[in-house]
Amino acid sequence: MASNVNPTVRRRRLGQELRKLREQKEMTAEEVAERLLVSQSKISRLENGRRSISPRDVRDLCGVYEVEDQHLVDSLMEMARASRQQGWWHAFKDIPYSVYIGLETDAESLRVYEPQIVTGLLQTPAYAEALIQGALPETPPADIDSRVKVRMRRQDRITDEKNPLRLWVVLDEAALRRIVGDRSVMREQLEYLADMSRLPHVTVQVLPFDVGAHPGLNGQYAILEFTDAADSSVVYLEGVTSDLYLEKAHEVQKYAVMYEHLRAQALNVDQSRQLIADMAKEYAP
Repeated sequence: MASNVNPTVRRRRLGQELRKLREQKEMTAEEVAERLLVSQSKISRLENGRRSISPRDVRDLCGVYEVEDQHLVDSLMEMARASRQQGWWHAFKDIPYSVYIGLETDAESLRVYEPQIVTGLLQTPAYAEALIQGALPETPPADIDSRVKVRMRRQDRITDEKNPLRLWVVLDEAALRRIVGDRSVMREQLEYLADMSRLPHVTVQVLPFDVGAHPGLNGQYAILEFTDAADSSVVYLEGVTSDLYLEKAHEVQKYAVMYEHLRAQALNVDQSRQLIADMAKEYAP
């Protein structure tokens, strides 16, 4: 496995391999959990890459699946050791969406629908700080500063000259009109958004109010896609206390179709950039 693959993606790939071994034995997660005297939820979390996995876990699972190929067992155990390394985001202590950051860091492309705010990868520091303060009013200043720094570090994927993230964003008009911070913060944010939308790998479209009802009314979501064929696409749904990751092909396809409808109903790229620039002027003193 390539050394530059981050631990979140390593865990995900390892989990997929372990799931294949279980399915080849025609065993359910419940049956495996009963054999190992662990909870069924642990087996599920190991398979979906949401939990750190130890070489011992791999050895025990391979024992249950009666894997006779010792080279395969050793390879999977090495994957487990590599998956326990820490990504850059762990230096910022407890980041609640660290799994998502790991996936985003390795993604080739990202499609985002945002109904309320400017998406994190295109936020200015002042906008991000005001947003976090407003959304999490009881957060200590040090934690706010840490979250802002993580958000700015994530934007390295956008400015990476060798391997930039292909980003497509559909913003509801409400995200442009909701004043986060103050008018000067909004003016700076919208000017920055318009500038970033000119990058060849960044596409920004605005979904105007007069569209009416549309497929995005259920809320924000993101679709992550990866270069390696072994890594299936993921739909990310952000929650208040927990996040949801959808990886089944039919689930991802449903959200992908919804996204195509949003793109079709939104203003085109030039119209969107003009609207953003015009609104930035409205926030001028």
